Amino acid sequence: MGQPPAAATVLDRFTPATRQWFAGAFRAPTEAQAGAWNAISAGSHALVVAPTGSGKTLAAFLWALDKFIASADAPAELPIEDLKPVRKKASCGTRVLYISPLKALGVDVERNLRAPLIGITQTAKRLGLAAPDITVGVRSGDTPANERRRLLTHPPDILITTPESLFLMLTSKARETLSAVDTVIVDEVHAVAGTKRGAHLAVSLERLDALLPGRVQRIGLSATVEPLETVARFLGGNAPVDIVAPPAKKSWDLTVSVPVEDMTALAAPSQEELGPGAQPASIWPHVEEKIVDLIAANRATIVFANSRRLAERLTARFNEIWTERQSPSVWDEPAGAAPKPPAQIMAQAGSMSGADAVLARAHHGSVSKDQRAQIEDDLKTGRLRCVVATSSLELGIDMGAVDLVVQVESPQSVASGLQRVGRAGHQVGETSQGVLFPKHRQDLVNTTVTVERMLAGRIEPLFIPANPLDILAQQTVAATALGSIDVEEWFDVVRRSAPFATLPRSAFDATLDLLAGRYPSDEFAELRPRIVWDRVAGTITGRPGAQRLAVTSGGTIPDRGLFGVYLVGSEDGAGKGGRRVGELDEEMVYESRVGDVFALGATSWKIEDITHDRVLVSPAFGQPGKLPFWKGDSLGRPVELGRALGAFVREVAGT
Repeated sequence: MGQPPAAATVLDRFTPATRQWFAGAFRAPTEAQAGAWNAISAGSHALVVAPTGSGKTLAAFLWALDKFIASADAPAELPIEDLKPVRKKASCGTRVLYISPLKALGVDVERNLRAPLIGITQTAKRLGLAAPDITVGVRSGDTPANERRRLLTHPPDILITTPESLFLMLTSKARETLSAVDTVIVDEVHAVAGTKRGAHLAVSLERLDALLPGRVQRIGLSATVEPLETVARFLGGNAPVDIVAPPAKKSWDLTVSVPVEDMTALAAPSQEELGPGAQPASIWPHVEEKIVDLIAANRATIVFANSRRLAERLTARFNEIWTERQSPSVWDEPAGAAPKPPAQIMAQAGSMSGADAVLARAHHGSVSKDQRAQIEDDLKTGRLRCVVATSSLELGIDMGAVDLVVQVESPQSVASGLQRVGRAGHQVGETSQGVLFPKHRQDLVNTTVTVERMLAGRIEPLFIPANPLDILAQQTVAATALGSIDVEEWFDVVRRSAPFATLPRSAFDATLDLLAGRYPSDEFAELRPRIVWDRVAGTITGRPGAQRLAVTSGGTIPDRGLFGVYLVGSEDGAGKGGRRVGELDEEMVYESRVGDVFALGATSWKIEDITHDRVLVSPAFGQPGKLPFWKGDSLGRPVELGRALGAFVREVAGT
């Protein structure tokens, strides 16, 4: 982590077209960019750690784009419109692989690549230089089958994908399109490095290297990560990694807001008091009114909630409050009517009055990708004042000029809080402004301690899972699905990844025994073997059905049993619902009936049919209906933050 070279010296390493475009678009490289280009241009693996809005994505991509310009041998036309893959006379395969932990982040990066890609190409043409036709593709779980086929026959130069989609490509004939990859960019590396999902990705990267003549260059990006050496080890495996982490200069403006004078004056309601029509004392009406005030005072606001259920309910209440303020006569309650309960104090599903979504919309993983993309675009262009989101907008998605971030309830961790508030002021040198609303006195303590640690930069340390044998078993079945592999070579491939660097040979052999059907007792005899282990030849081969098993059960993201919500009337020939609206929890579906109206993403939908795995709906604009809920949304608190909370409480109690 030496001093980055002078900006002019780094820019001299680029081609004239790239250098001239950058000089016209920006004043100078940031420290993170200068340090990253110094390491990347030397061919080293690089981990770039810098605050949100430091230009990390451009730092990772610009050298790769410049290599396309430098290797061009003939002029070509500019990419047309949205940079989707176009037909090319010949293709040598994908050269740059961008891996994103979030599908929405991948789409955002594809959109943000347009400016540098078209700008550099235009500059090259103006200088009379060769300008290649650089194509960009996106492959994720949301990619339609016809688009995947097109990516297979005409692989793009730059492929934006997810860890799970990379695994699927390596386990099918699509891996042939990766034979020319020379650069892998892992964005928001901290989001996967400390999980089994990261261990799965680490082995996939080693499998990719095993397909190629040499190791590809890996570039990791993160805004919040600790310790740096651990994440660098995860990124590079047994190869050295240059860490680029210039001193952080990010400024924060954080406020903990309690919209009542005394939180102890709010009596806790009993279970009997939470019956129909009851109006218990609650802080929620005060919080909702205050947040609407903040939204009205700013051009663009993101409100973060810790669960999809709360996000939907806050969205409904914000729209109701805003509509009431705009047209109070419409919302006047008849005499003697019971007051509406706040968003959080409701029955299982809750309800919404059917207010138009004029102020806020909900953005979370159970909203369809088309809806999410539309919501993101509406906020960026100013058509929408507020988005109520979960962690779906937490990672480095560029949401444009966001003025304010509001966090309802304490953040789940210090790193999560920094990521969320960092969505505001998402430009170099800007201050990120955030307001946090605790919901009760204990939550006030949690929020205070978390904010204190956010301002001090005390991010929770990350730990790489050691030797997760379920990941080893899954990757072994996938690696053998397309043919035989040598056992010793496979052991070396696995051990090159950081999570399996200390894998004992005994554990490796025991895992192969399990997969090959050599069980410790007859009680496991009904389990079907997945591979054939030829101990004489020293090879392992997948049994029939191994590939199907790998691609249908791949990854570490659990199947939560959610019901897909589809628009009725858009079915394909097989009778399946066509356009996806989102997804609902199975318990929510169990409690619903045909004809019911519910809200999803601040839009009302009427249930037309319920099948064994999906819900068919039609639009019901403006109609009141139930608010959805999902189970198992809450995440645990990191142990370091828990210890800090305990220390704070003991300190206060001792005074």
